[in-house]
Amino acid sequence: MIFESIEEFAAALPPGRPVAGLDLGTATIGVALSDRLLGTATPLETIRRKKFGLDAERLLALLDAREAGSIVLGLPRNMDGSEGPRCQSTRAFARNLSRLTDRPIGFWDERLSTVAAERALLEADTSRKRRAEVIDHVAAGFILQGALDRIGHLRRGNG
Repeated sequence: MIFESIEEFAAALPPGRPVAGLDLGTATIGVALSDRLLGTATPLETIRRKKFGLDAERLLALLDAREAGSIVLGLPRNMDGSEGPRCQSTRAFARNLSRLTDRPIGFWDERLSTVAAERALLEADTSRKRRAEVIDHVAAGFILQGALDRIGHLRRGNG
């Protein structure tokens, strides 16, 4: 099931299961995973995209192996908050994926996540080649951490 709000998504999370975060690109899917307490996001890997069926099969096998109970997709809104073609593509991916899994699927505004990931990698003095290899799953980690922080805030009753 797809949830538009993070509040509804948080209410649907299966207890004790990690959340997967995805940074969906045209050529890659960055994947991050939370711990079971939903406190920390860890970048996991980058999947090279082929076609939806193969991408979904690879992604779901990875999520099964890691016992992920839900999925947060980064929603690439424009800087003014509007939704363009990339958001439509992300929503279509979520709809297609929801037909293959019963995991709750939610969205998180990913504006500037790749910029933040790039900055963190530069500060860590990561080589250009290595940055290119890891940027997508590091960005997925930023997306997931933002969602986890909001979910934690909601669970503590701070709205």
